[in-house]
Amino acid sequence: MATNTITRQFLHHPTTLKPSVLVPKLSCSASYCNSTLYSARPRSFSATPLLCSVSDNTPPQSSASIVGDILDYLNESWTQFHATAEAKRQLIAAGFHLLNENDEWDLKPGGCYFFTRNMSCLVAFAVGEKYKVGNGFHVIAAHTDSPCLKLKPKSASSKAGYLMVNVQTYGAGLWHTWFDRDLTVAGRVILRSGNGSFLQKLVKVKKPLLRIPTLAIHLDRTVNKDGFKPNLETHLIPLLASKLEETSLESKDKNSTSSKDAHHPLLMKVLSDELSCDIGDIVDIELNVCDTQGSCLGGGNDEFIFSGRLDNLASSYCALRALIDSSKSGSDLSNEHAIRMVALFDNEEVGSGSVQGAGAPTMFQAIRRISSGLTDSYAGEGTFERAIRQSFLGMAYFFL
Repeated sequence: MATNTITRQFLHHPTTLKPSVLVPKLSCSASYCNSTLYSARPRSFSATPLLCSVSDNTPPQSSASIVGDILDYLNESWTQFHATAEAKRQLIAAGFHLLNENDEWDLKPGGCYFFTRNMSCLVAFAVGEKYKVGNGFHVIAAHTDSPCLKLKPKSASSKAGYLMVNVQTYGAGLWHTWFDRDLTVAGRVILRSGNGSFLQKLVKVKKPLLRIPTLAIHLDRTVNKDGFKPNLETHLIPLLASKLEETSLESKDKNSTSSKDAHHPLLMKVLSDELSCDIGDIVDIELNVCDTQGSCLGGGNDEFIFSGRLDNLASSYCALRALIDSSKSGSDLSNEHAIRMVALFDNEEVGSGSVQGAGAPTMFQAIRRISSGLTDSYAGEGTFERAIRQSFLGMAYFFL
């Protein structure tokens, strides 16, 4: 069974507390939880239908809406870029104001704000109306990336008359589960605009485009005895098309670009069709290999969420939803003395050492700017340091 765990850590102290210390144990029946806890905030059902059928014994409306919304979030968030874009959309819809790290911030008590970095990292916060400079920050942190396969900078290769796509592993994934699945690509594309500048656009090819096949059993008789041990460099290479398709495409398009040299023209044609642009406008790509199978409910009582990328998108959604739900009305922040913050980082699966990762000073830079931006007059010495001393960080993990 999947469970969410919040680990609380004071920003000024490295000790991590056990979840049982932070969250009191609740003893209530399922009917009480459904009728009492969920009915506190009535919600409409999600507009997008669930991908799996549900029985007539559906939970209360608010509970079904939360489940439908997290399924929508998972189905939108194929990559770290799409997860951040969906979080951005939800925050704007909830009345949060988008900030730019390059601009001066005009912050006010009771306001809700957020900013993004690299299109894959997001920090959102709500300022309590009774906040005073030096008060603490209450932070929940999660990450937008998940283990996956990524296209190499030069992905074009061929073997035995077939077009192959060179990929590299990202994070610590269960790579044998990627075989024999309906795969595709999604991510970020850099385009050249008409005035000579560059644009960043997200792309998601929804149809099955790639496949990593396994050998038929009569070509690998000992696999059940010896185990399936694929070579990640030679066996984990998705199949794109037969070489005949590439020859046909090249006869129609004689224009060659650096991106087209690094990647199959057929792949570039698929991307250009999705983006409604010319192949020559594509300057560079940053793509993940994704499973086309959607997230859905499963189990005899529809009690399970069947989905990839639950680590850590489930925690990202819960943190985002908690901030939005606790800041949506004026009274929600009227008695708040602290600042509520959510930080969704990228590159956690590979060490968090990038400028958009948790190892970067993104969150502390934001805390410093917020503390100084909300200072109306002289607030005394060490406002940032005092704020850190009164803050705590909750790190959300998802276990199966």
